[in-house]
Amino acid sequence: MPFVEIKVIDGVFDTEEKAEMVRAVTEAMIGVEGEAMRGATWVTVQDVASGEWGIGGKLMTAEDIKALRGQTATTGAR
Repeated sequence: MPFVEIKVIDGVFDTEEKAEMVRAVTEAMIGVEGEAMRGATWVTVQDVASGEWGIGGKLMTAEDIKALRGQTATTGAR
């Protein structure tokens, strides 16, 4: 029974984006393990508080990640 854990910085991805992550990762796992394992494939998305995730020796915030994604911090638009 596969268990996949996805961790993201809180406030970066909305519910629809998280649902797409779960769907896409599930499909990728089914591609490897076979359709019979769909019901036994678990995927979770966990939020890590903004400012509590380090990348390259620097604490990252939701605003930092949004900037990397090309979003504006205030509107969330891409």
